[in-house]
Amino acid sequence: MPDPTPRVLIADDQALVRSGFRLILTTRGIEVAGEAADGIEAVEAAQRLLPDVVLMDIRMPHMDGLEATRRVLEKAPHCRVVILTTFDLDRYVYAALAAGASGFLLKDVTPEYLATAVRLVNTGDALLAPSITRRLIERFASGDRQPGREVLSSAVHRDLAALTARETEVLKLMGRGLSNNELAHELTLSEATVKTHVARIFAKLDLRDRAQAIVLAYETGLIKPGEAAGTVNRSV
Repeated sequence: MPDPTPRVLIADDQALVRSGFRLILTTRGIEVAGEAADGIEAVEAAQRLLPDVVLMDIRMPHMDGLEATRRVLEKAPHCRVVILTTFDLDRYVYAALAAGASGFLLKDVTPEYLATAVRLVNTGDALLAPSITRRLIERFASGDRQPGREVLSSAVHRDLAALTARETEVLKLMGRGLSNNELAHELTLSEATVKTHVARIFAKLDLRDRAQAIVLAYETGLIKPGEAAGTVNRSV
């Protein structure tokens, strides 16, 4: 059964950007529920319209996208937020994850990739641009985690013993950036079985999505510095 079409809220202070995103999404069968020109409007619109996904610009007047993300998820925790920015800076990655964002994309992604991102995040997956995924993994693998130490401050207290051996293996591979399809190939399992393992991991460890799973894998020491060396860069 196909996933339901996501309803999207576009939050960006530039009218032309909002119009462009709206055109990209609607021509690909994705409903745009509304628009917001700043962070305050985004929070109000998210409460009123209850979108499935919010495309959130990181730099907006009155309230930036990071604070707006935190408030949106407080008021509408079912929403998935994808942060959009023109700046490929590490500190935004950590701050966005700390705010609860499920995705992080640069504004120069292709129209097809943007639409794919919205659909993917709506299913509960996390989405990070390939360059951002690489830098996130490298930062945690090197042990240099100070800018985002607060992302999962309680993660180190979570008991990984609650996981089965197979679930622990799946979490470790997720932490290295493997997608469900790649996990299935690596572990010689069906993709449906992998999805079941992933869902159980999220439930047992109270994880929101893959973005948190990557962070958790390093925060708990499940993946040691250097273990990500040589892994292929993946977006989800």
